[in-house]
Amino acid sequence: MTSVSLSLSADEARRIALRAQGLLGAPDRRAGVEGVLRRLGAVQLDTISVLARSHELVPYARLGAVGRDTVEAAYWTGGRAFEYWSHAACVLPVEEWPYFAFRRRAFRARGHRWHRMEDSERSCAAVRDRLKADGPLTATELGGAKNGGEWYDWSDTKIAVEWLLDTGEVVCTERRGWKRVYDLAERAVPGELFHDDLTDHECLRRLVAQAGRAMGVATRADLADYHRLKGEQVDAVVAGTGLVPVEVAGWGRPAWADPAALEAESSGSRGRHRTTLLSPFDSLIWDRRRTERIFGFTHRLEAYVPRARRIHGYFAMPLLSGGRLLGRVDPAREGRTLVARQVSMAGRGAVEPMARALREAAGWVGCDAVRVERCDDPALAAALTAALD
Repeated sequence: MTSVSLSLSADEARRIALRAQGLLGAPDRRAGVEGVLRRLGAVQLDTISVLARSHELVPYARLGAVGRDTVEAAYWTGGRAFEYWSHAACVLPVEEWPYFAFRRRAFRARGHRWHRMEDSERSCAAVRDRLKADGPLTATELGGAKNGGEWYDWSDTKIAVEWLLDTGEVVCTERRGWKRVYDLAERAVPGELFHDDLTDHECLRRLVAQAGRAMGVATRADLADYHRLKGEQVDAVVAGTGLVPVEVAGWGRPAWADPAALEAESSGSRGRHRTTLLSPFDSLIWDRRRTERIFGFTHRLEAYVPRARRIHGYFAMPLLSGGRLLGRVDPAREGRTLVARQVSMAGRGAVEPMARALREAAGWVGCDAVRVERCDDPALAAALTAALD
């Protein structure tokens, strides 16, 4: 491994990570949602919608109360983005299409999804023909997504179009009513980007470099997790990414930093910290181990945990303020009231930031009142209710 010549304190690493993620310093409102997407390189999609869907919460956390229609338009109009497999199912800037050639090739080499078709050639040809003739379509419009059984009992049409998406013949150009809208990649991806010319090595090098910029400072595992790569894939390319080997106090493992992020930190420019609620799928915190290492904060999505075993609630959103994670809230909406179903806070200092974050979130989703339902500390509950009033 390359020798380490620079040491960072834990606080420096935390500030670098926040700045890289667009949560420290003045928000770039001119670049807007599209700028957030390009900065992060990937915004995760998820079916859960509480205040809003996660891909809406991510730019909201960085830009404030940007209109939800504005968010959707930035992702799904103008050919600026596409959906593909990155950290999970993610919205990606269209410029990243060539970098995922390695993954498309891997799917082709495997030869099938976890679903199988009775006649793959016939089913795929039928999908190609329909899209060519009729333009972008959902799976339902193509002929039906299900066979009539459980949710995973897909029709051959659905299996075929998802296989063509995996392998790059088809691209998801938008979500309509949360359904994927499919189009032929040759029509949807700009000509100069529509190629698989990059080698696997070059694809991986660029994705690891992009992950390093998006995180600011990261371990090998962090770099791999951002786009769901393997550790050995990171090892093979990290020396060519331009990332700088660093040592971070308390991390206990090698790390790499983006040179521009190091320069911004060394300039002494601190900037303003954002106070906001974060989606559990926000790229600042989507890796539990990294979140614990940087913020000393343990967070787990409990949406898929049986209700009786939940500790913090169905969709608990961490509170970010002053560059720290100070608590969490499980929100819901009842008419025009935002209900804080369950709240926990790290002491009195978190009360005012929590109240501010709840008021802002309420206004963003069209609520004009906030009600605290439960809090794990009665004294803090009273203080939060008073702050909200």
